[in-house]
Amino acid sequence: MRLKSLEIKGFKSFADKTILNFDEGITGVIGPNGCGKSNIVDSIRWVIGEHKISNLRSENLESLVFNGSKTRSASGIAEVSLTFDNTKNLLPTEFSTVTVTRKYYKSGESEYRLNDVACRLKDIHNLFMDTGISTDSYAIIELGMVDDIIKDKENSRRKMLEQAAGISIYKTRKKEAKLKLDAAEQDLARIEDLLFEINNQLKSLESQAKKAEKYFEIKKEYKEVSIELAKAALEGFNVTYHDLNEKQKQEVDRRIELETAIAKEEALLEQEKLELVHKEKALQTMQHAFNEMLDAVRSKENEKSLSSQRLQYLKERESGLNEFLQKAGGQLKGLDESIQFTGNQIREDEVQLVQFESKLLDLKKKWKKSVRSLMTNAAILMICAGRTRPYSANSLKRKKK
Repeated sequence: MRLKSLEIKGFKSFADKTILNFDEGITGVIGPNGCGKSNIVDSIRWVIGEHKISNLRSENLESLVFNGSKTRSASGIAEVSLTFDNTKNLLPTEFSTVTVTRKYYKSGESEYRLNDVACRLKDIHNLFMDTGISTDSYAIIELGMVDDIIKDKENSRRKMLEQAAGISIYKTRKKEAKLKLDAAEQDLARIEDLLFEINNQLKSLESQAKKAEKYFEIKKEYKEVSIELAKAALEGFNVTYHDLNEKQKQEVDRRIELETAIAKEEALLEQEKLELVHKEKALQTMQHAFNEMLDAVRSKENEKSLSSQRLQYLKERESGLNEFLQKAGGQLKGLDESIQFTGNQIREDEVQLVQFESKLLDLKKKWKKSVRSLMTNAAILMICAGRTRPYSANSLKRKKK
């Protein structure tokens, strides 16, 4: 048995479909760090049935699917296929080429396929049993397993030797046979319990069968007695039937008499109804007349209330006008007094204005005199300074400015 090829698609770092052909003379895979050598070993362990995620260097099954990168979109499925050459018939199958495939979808679904036919994980384990190929066999040894073999942790060295010697398959079959024997012993113990319960039930069933036979005998006797009783009841029913017919005739005659009396009473009732209708009409006429009188009284009362309200309004208005006239008279007196006071002030102001005007005239006269004296003095000064032409009034003003 020889490994022919390994096909990886969407598993960890293998985004594209990758096929590794292990032809004659190829004994290993080499490459720089980080190129995916360990992922190839993980894919082989995964496809042959590894279910412990820590052995695959991941946190969960979703992390086994390619998660995408800056330039590539994420994959929706992780798929790995191993193809073996079975020309020597080491695998228990009639095919010369065996392909084992495992798929896992991001939705959580997974499947195993053997030569493109759906199968179980147990079928994969049975196929590779005693071939040295399994998740914990000596065919795939990781770095941690080397330490376990050297230290002989949990008899790992013995397990490897048993797998190499082909004993593990018999131990597995022995374990399965023992489990089947235990299950058979449990079934036998259960059958004994069932037989014991059935024997107990047989006794109760026998007593129930005797009771049933007695029941059917009593039922037969009851049927015969019921028939005789029915015959006697029919004869009694005939006598009762004749008596009931006689009573029915008497009741019919009595009903006719009652119907005649009811008809007479109904005629009297109809006559009384007619009289009542006439009385109701007269009552309606009187009611209409009463309503009209009541409406007239109400209208008169409304007019009376309106007149009283109008009279009250006029009285209130008269009192308001009187108060207004009193206030207006007081205001007129105040206005007269203020007019007199204002006239007095105006007269006083006119007297002061006349005084101010006379003072203003005096001031103007004094100012003209002072101007003339200034002009005269200026002319004298100019003559003294050697000027032949005296200053005019305008030139003096410009000089002052």
